Amino acid sequence: METEFASAERATAQELAEDIKAVRDLPLVMELTGLLPDAFVILNRHRQIVYCNPSLVALLDLSGPEAIYGMRPGEAMNCIHATTSAGGCGTTAFCKYCGAVNAILSSQKTPGESAQNECRLTVGEENQSFDFKIRANTLSLMNRHFTLMVVQDIGAEKRRRILERLFFHDILNTAGGIQGLIELMQEATHEELNEFLSLAEASTETLVDEINAQRDLLAAEQGELTVDESQINSKSQLQKIQDTYQAHPMARDKTIRIHGNTADTDIICDPGLLTRILGNMVKNALEAEPDGATITLGADVENGQFEFWVANPTHMPEEVRMQIFQRSFSTKGLGRGLGTYSLKLFGETYLGGTVGFSSTLDEGTRFFFRLPLPG
Repeated sequence: METEFASAERATAQELAEDIKAVRDLPLVMELTGLLPDAFVILNRHRQIVYCNPSLVALLDLSGPEAIYGMRPGEAMNCIHATTSAGGCGTTAFCKYCGAVNAILSSQKTPGESAQNECRLTVGEENQSFDFKIRANTLSLMNRHFTLMVVQDIGAEKRRRILERLFFHDILNTAGGIQGLIELMQEATHEELNEFLSLAEASTETLVDEINAQRDLLAAEQGELTVDESQINSKSQLQKIQDTYQAHPMARDKTIRIHGNTADTDIICDPGLLTRILGNMVKNALEAEPDGATITLGADVENGQFEFWVANPTHMPEEVRMQIFQRSFSTKGLGRGLGTYSLKLFGETYLGGTVGFSSTLDEGTRFFFRLPLPG
């Protein structure tokens, strides 16, 4: 069976049954179950589950551990990529960057040595996001190799780090800039005062927008965000985005333009959430480009769908493309993330559209948000 990463081979039914029985009868397993509070599984050499403890049964809301015996971890946890390949969990291009699969494979290569990774997992039809710390250790038992994989939920910790980064760095920087402008105003000439007031107004709007964005994101994740739809003109909406972000500090020495063939159409949508989606697309594009670059906005009607899009010249490497919509994944370092993740959450879960992208060396990167047209 073909694979793009780890082996797709699985144990036969008889081999699997023997592995399950062998592990179940080990006194060591009962000791581990009593000692380890975190969820854990034991895998055979084909990365199939042959034992799981009650903590994992509770985490996955299973009727019993037998429900996932023979599955691989991503299949048991309903990873969105686990069913996209005939080989299952570990065999897709996305799996190359999965912390869980890599920890298991590393451990299997060096039995007796512990391997540790963080794993960002998107699961189910609603694209729920989780962050786990994975620890794996492969042991030789009864002339067979089994891998103990411990799963620790670190979602709250990752969320705290991101919010700390946002409030203690980004927002404080913006607030500090406003404070600096106010100090300059005290000794400014009349001409300078008008310029400083304009800069202070733009900075204040950025500050309020960052705070509101986090408020909306928290409400969305908790299922408490309210959608308020109204009629929106596509070209006017893009013009507002262009005006707002051309004045943003990230757009300094860069150009934001609207494509000449942009659709001038009225649609029904939540204007606030649409602004969040398009604004995040523009910010991501600006952050990816050097000075002198041009970001292009557009809108099209095709095949019964309306599409907003944002394009920039730089393409994304494979590692970024494979993880771009995962919560807490960021190309900007530790403690960042949520920007592209929020696109999916707002655009698909709340507005019922489709968010996606294309990125090639020849054509650069293009993010889109599609909505079905009524009719």
